[in-house]
Amino acid sequence: MNFADFDLDDRLLEALREVHFNRPTPIQQQAIPALMAGEDVLAGAATGTGKTAAFVLPVLQHIIDNPQGYSPNPRALLLAPTRELALQIRQVVKSLSRHLDLRSVAITGGLAQDKQRALLTQPYQILIATPGRLLNLVEQDEIDLSELELVMIDEADRMLDMGQGPDVYALLDAIPDSFQAGLFSATLSGSGIERFAQRMLDDPTIIQVDAANHDSDQVQQLLYFADDREHKQTLLRTLLQDASCEKALVFCNKKSRAIELNDCLNAEGLASQVLHGDFIQAARLERVKRFSEHPKQVLVATDVAARGLDIANITHVINFDVPLRGDIYIHRIGRTGRAQQMGIAITLAEGHEFKDIARIEYHLNKRLNITTMPGLEARLSLNKPTRAKKKPHKKKLAKKLAKQPAKKSSKRR
Repeated sequence: MNFADFDLDDRLLEALREVHFNRPTPIQQQAIPALMAGEDVLAGAATGTGKTAAFVLPVLQHIIDNPQGYSPNPRALLLAPTRELALQIRQVVKSLSRHLDLRSVAITGGLAQDKQRALLTQPYQILIATPGRLLNLVEQDEIDLSELELVMIDEADRMLDMGQGPDVYALLDAIPDSFQAGLFSATLSGSGIERFAQRMLDDPTIIQVDAANHDSDQVQQLLYFADDREHKQTLLRTLLQDASCEKALVFCNKKSRAIELNDCLNAEGLASQVLHGDFIQAARLERVKRFSEHPKQVLVATDVAARGLDIANITHVINFDVPLRGDIYIHRIGRTGRAQQMGIAITLAEGHEFKDIARIEYHLNKRLNITTMPGLEARLSLNKPTRAKKKPHKKKLAKKLAKQPAKKSSKRR
């Protein structure tokens, strides 16, 4: 299948060729025709699958097919949980609309509102925003959402994790019910995503695309056992010093542990910096820029701090702490092995973390490949941990759920 098969405007096809988008990815193959047909879409797709272009192209084609006269209000809203992701989406919009007479604006937290208000003084068709900042400007009557025709939400699960659900619902109250919607999330499970879908979508087309990175030849997934934390640090240092490790993202579960580990790596002469949720936006951006632009860099991060990061050429993702859930594991390793490049995802596990490994393997429905490092083998048993088992519903909960009436999936109230 080629992009020309979607009946896209020639100017979009030319832009796709210029940015070297040669063939549509699985999520693009399914989402683009559904959205271009005017359907609402609920899509499960992780980072690195090409999901941004999967909703940006239909939005651009809709604006081309439905020209309108002058209006100061946006026609399409693209929501993202973080400033970094919003700016990345805007970059995709700019790249793919390079031959169109079209203007897009990004409104996010972390920048002065006065500067962002100035961006709204000229007509624009596409608004890319984070929920909190957009809601502030809507409540101040700086932005009018009454003419929106399309609403696309990216990384909806991350929005819920970050507590942005109430802001999104408040924004939906300011939008007419007749909009077309797309909801994209790494996972479609969970009551939060179901509520989002029920509120936004009308008889949606449901698309589930396996994460390109969690069961792919592009990402080699390895599991090392460690006897204790000191053994873990020795394994990590050896991995980071390997010539193949050009750019490594190292995950810790807690801020204090990330700070401590970063200090240890710096003391050992490694070019490492830490990223956690307490940094102000300017400091955060500076660290991300340094990590992105310089070779042989290490970034030690927490999951909260890494939300929305989309950095090219990460060769290694290393779980110094085993993630507590399978979906977190997928989000972490999804930051390597992108754009047809190979990536390595390594997990370091002590004995007390075996239960977390089992939980991840259950989520993946596969075993992680156990490996050892010569001279640094763990003394503990290398038997693979037992897979986690789902707990059955308790009787009272099951009866309660059985009595609840089925909810109608509709955004129209």
